[in-house]
Amino acid sequence: MSDSASLRVLILAFDGVEALDFAGPFEVFTTASRVSQRMRPDSAAPFEVASVALAAAGQPVQARAGLQLLANHALAGSPPADVLIVPGGVVDVPMASPETLRWIARAAAEAKIVASVCTGAFLLAASGVATNDAVTTHWEDIADLRERFPSLDVREGVRWVDNGRIVSSAGISAGIDMSLHLVERLAGLELAERTARQMDYEWNRSNPSPPPSA
Repeated sequence: MSDSASLRVLILAFDGVEALDFAGPFEVFTTASRVSQRMRPDSAAPFEVASVALAAAGQPVQARAGLQLLANHALAGSPPADVLIVPGGVVDVPMASPETLRWIARAAAEAKIVASVCTGAFLLAASGVATNDAVTTHWEDIADLRERFPSLDVREGVRWVDNGRIVSSAGISAGIDMSLHLVERLAGLELAERTARQMDYEWNRSNPSPPPSA
C-alpha cells in the first residue's frame, strides 16, 4: 500500500445486523489508522472507515438486540470501497432487499477485497459475489449455508477463509481476527500486532489457510 493513500473501508449496516459483526471490524480498522499515525506521523492513515445503509443518511438502522446505528452514507450515491465489509446477524431484511443485494454486487465489483462476517456470507452468495468460493460462517449456520448455496465450498472449524479477493469469517468475534488479518495483509504484521495490543485483544491467528501475498 502506498504511504500517500488511504484505503476506503465501507461497512454495510442493515436492520438486524449483529452489533459486534459491525463494530468489530470498525474498531480494528479505525484503531489501526490511529496506531499507524502514532508510528508514522508524517504518513497518511492507512484506512478511511465509513458505514453505509439502505436507510437515508441520518436515519437509524436497528441492529440486533435494539442498538441503533447511524450510517455515514445511504446506498444510493455511496462512495466506492477498496475494502467492503458485509456483516451478519439476522439477514432476513437485506436478503429480501433487491436494492441491497444489487448494491453489494456493484460495490464488490469495484473493491480490492470483499469480506463477510458470520452470516454475511449468505449476502455475498445471494448477491452473486461468492459463487463457488471457499467460505465460512457462524458454526450454527454452516449446514444452512451449504443447503441454500450448494456450489459454495463451506469450511468449518476455521476462524476465517482467505481466497485473496473474497475473505469470510466465522461468527461474531471471528470478524475481529479476520480484520486484524486484513490489516496484516494490507499494512503489515507490525501494525496488526500493535492494533491488537492497543485494543487489549488476544488475536487468534490460528487458521489452516495461509494468507496470500497482499
